[in-house]
Amino acid sequence: MAQKPSIPKGTRDFSPEEMAKRNYIFNTIRDVYHFYGFQQIETPAMETLSTLMGKYGEEGDKLLFKIQNSGDYFSGLTDEELLSRNAAKLASKFCEKGLRYDLTVPFARYVVMHRDELTFPFKRYQIQPVWRADRPQKGRYREFYQCDADVVGSDSLLNEVELMQIVDTVFSRFGIRVCIKINNRKILSGIAEIIGEADKIVDITVAIDKLDKIGLDNVNAELREKGISEGAIGKLQPIILLSGSNEEKLATLKEVLAGSETGLKGVAESEFILSTLQGLQMKNDIELDLTLARGLNYYTGAIFEVKALDVQIGSITGGGRYDNLTGVFGLGGVSGVGISFGADRIFDVLNQLDLYPREAVNSTQLLFINFGEREAAYAMQALKQAREAGLRAELFPDSSKMKKQMSYANAKKIPFVALAGENEIAEGKLTLKNMESGEQALVTIQEAIERILSLG
Repeated sequence: MAQKPSIPKGTRDFSPEEMAKRNYIFNTIRDVYHFYGFQQIETPAMETLSTLMGKYGEEGDKLLFKIQNSGDYFSGLTDEELLSRNAAKLASKFCEKGLRYDLTVPFARYVVMHRDELTFPFKRYQIQPVWRADRPQKGRYREFYQCDADVVGSDSLLNEVELMQIVDTVFSRFGIRVCIKINNRKILSGIAEIIGEADKIVDITVAIDKLDKIGLDNVNAELREKGISEGAIGKLQPIILLSGSNEEKLATLKEVLAGSETGLKGVAESEFILSTLQGLQMKNDIELDLTLARGLNYYTGAIFEVKALDVQIGSITGGGRYDNLTGVFGLGGVSGVGISFGADRIFDVLNQLDLYPREAVNSTQLLFINFGEREAAYAMQALKQAREAGLRAELFPDSSKMKKQMSYANAKKIPFVALAGENEIAEGKLTLKNMESGEQALVTIQEAIERILSLG
């Protein structure tokens, strides 16, 4: 007996119903991006490792899926190198390409390669899969989609404001209650400076970014492991656990960071974003959260993260300002800011809360029953009219038993069935059956179309 096939851990198959739901997510996000003037691009699934490596920090580099070179990749390797079993060194010899880890770094590469063709500020969106060699768990996958929007070539904080409006609009359309969390890497740099550990900013941000996942004690333990002094850790506690309204937090930070020019700049940026959004009457809460660090090293200004309020799951959207990302590809002075919707986690949230509109998941609206050759020919003409009127309709291809055809309609959750036998054909009509209520009516094809369309 052949072994049952399987798929890699951390990946998923999606059924037709699940794909309908996913397309509802993608289409909703895509529509909102269009409203805000963003244009779509795509980049390859694989990039050269030189493009990817060193952009996500040490932890991120470990999660890159590397692609083995084709051909004789042993050529040029010495026996000593092979026997060393040094995985990192051997991978550098075997692999020149990798699967993209996110969409931001490939976008930065795209901007540098196509800079002469672009008009700045350039507002792009991208909806494609990414891959991470992470440990699979609930809400965390090795292959998942991101839905990114970025603006490059502008320093204006109005871009941050607009991206938060996009987040607010998208989740309002989905019906998901969220809290939009905001912080600023300059504030975090200022804190590191004030506590006397300015050179440990990366270690500090990586650690406190895990506060929600591992708790304060474990964060402090990780800080100690990184060589941060007990005095500095002690000074850090009241800052990262700061509570109160956004205004109260900002007021406290102005006092705490009075000796840090960088920190005060971060406070001013956050204050502008929050006060501007307050005047725009956001539907969802927005909170200044000093524990938000976003582990990726390329963020330099405002950082964002979105948490669903009614479901226990990780961040469902994130992003931030990166002032120097294109510099690593030879194009300095191009500032950017972006967000990324985690489509797979949003899919799980919408499923748990049962928030999909019926029309988003129902595909076929009308099924014509096949009674035989003559009846099928009649149904084909009616089917043509139904489709031209905008109905999603189909004819069962075989003149099978009625029970089988009705079972097909039930399995696909088709709301209406049309029956056209000898009597209906003689009158130029059909019998329209509502599969939910069981009601039937003898109507013309035009009347059937109008009834179905009136019900959405």
